[in-house]
Amino acid sequence: MNVGLLREHHFFVALMHRFSDLCVILFSFVASAYFTFESIWPKPNYIITLFLCIVIALWLYPTLGLYRTWRGESKLKELGLTVYCWTLNLSILGFIYYLSDNSVIYDNEFFTCWYGTGLVIFIIFRFSIRIFLNYFRAKGRNQRHVIVIGDGKIARNLISKIKKSPWAGYSIIGNFGEEQIEGTVQLGGINQIEEYISGGGKDIDQIWIALPLSDELLIERIIISLRHATQTIRYIPDMEGFRLINHSVSDVAGVPVINISVSPIDGGSRIFKALEDKILSGLIVLIISPILFVLAIGVKLTSPGPIFYRQERVSWNGKTFMMLKFRSMPQNSEKNGVKWGNAKEKTTTKFGQFIRKTSLDELPQFLNVLKGDMSIVGPRPERTVFVEQFKEDIPGYMQKHMVKAGITGWAQINGWRGDTDLKKRIECDLYYIDNWSITFDLKIILLTVFKGFIDKSAY
Repeated sequence: MNVGLLREHHFFVALMHRFSDLCVILFSFVASAYFTFESIWPKPNYIITLFLCIVIALWLYPTLGLYRTWRGESKLKELGLTVYCWTLNLSILGFIYYLSDNSVIYDNEFFTCWYGTGLVIFIIFRFSIRIFLNYFRAKGRNQRHVIVIGDGKIARNLISKIKKSPWAGYSIIGNFGEEQIEGTVQLGGINQIEEYISGGGKDIDQIWIALPLSDELLIERIIISLRHATQTIRYIPDMEGFRLINHSVSDVAGVPVINISVSPIDGGSRIFKALEDKILSGLIVLIISPILFVLAIGVKLTSPGPIFYRQERVSWNGKTFMMLKFRSMPQNSEKNGVKWGNAKEKTTTKFGQFIRKTSLDELPQFLNVLKGDMSIVGPRPERTVFVEQFKEDIPGYMQKHMVKAGITGWAQINGWRGDTDLKKRIECDLYYIDNWSITFDLKIILLTVFKGFIDKSAY
């Protein structure tokens, strides 16, 4: 086994991160002072500013989990937490100044420069350290030595992925089970685990139990046999076949909880999503207001009746709202009932056919976004009567309501709109929810601009 400067435990790595963070704070402070005041120590009182920032960082960063091991996890997730920690660090510092009697000097220009400089340097340092660690782990350094309990599909997939990801820093020693897994040493049967751990398994760092949830009694027996083990024990459940949304593990009152289906838009994400919707929809309504005016005149002049068509739809958490469209059909055209699909057979006015084909009839929904009923990006909402039907026929259908309904979405830009396969649309909607981010939203908005308005499936 490889032993060196980067040993099996993460003490050195955590120490390196702490030292680099303090260096970033100091360097960005000095650089910002020079850019702002053309002097690295413009005023003696600014030493207090630096000292307070470091004290806050020493308390805040470990509290938020910045120095936990990020082995095998996403770089973006680590960088995201880094940005959050630095932002909160200076926010707390600014709040202290706000509450103080101004005995400590505060300068907006300096603080803005310090935040921006620190943010860039933090990202560069964190990313560089992560690349450095991944390189050494791929070379066999800083490894975690693991044994896998299980020989089924989940164990085979797990071992295969670990072997294809040497940068994660996990070394699979072997597995316990009735069958040997290709490329791995079979260490024995399930009944031999306790003997192995108490005997020659002292160099093992972690034990991974890779068995299906249905083997509850066997898992319980294995955990009992490992009661004297001092290694980290992890359970990798077999969730294949389940419809999972944004699944993760969290802590509730000290109790570990597996989140099977959770909306990604919660907490801070909910605020960012709301800001995205309000700001963008406000700008869009302002820009397209002349077009809305012309379309409203067109609807009014070509057919008697109201300009807008209001229809009850289902959005977030199953709540209903009245969705707006420019009216494209004659009045009372649905007096004999409604059917899902068959858009080609629906009666439309001449002008209505044009605005439906170009999706211009959807533009009033930006008013729904401003009101808070919808988002710009999200699964398209369906009528209440059809929701009651589809939720029994299509697996995972109701999970699309874990976020607000949208004007456009991942399904629409991939061509699944109008009279297309509803199951494919749901798959796209659930993919969107499971992979949601502000960046993903912006990507969908841009793609909608280029290819989403005019589509052969729109009628």
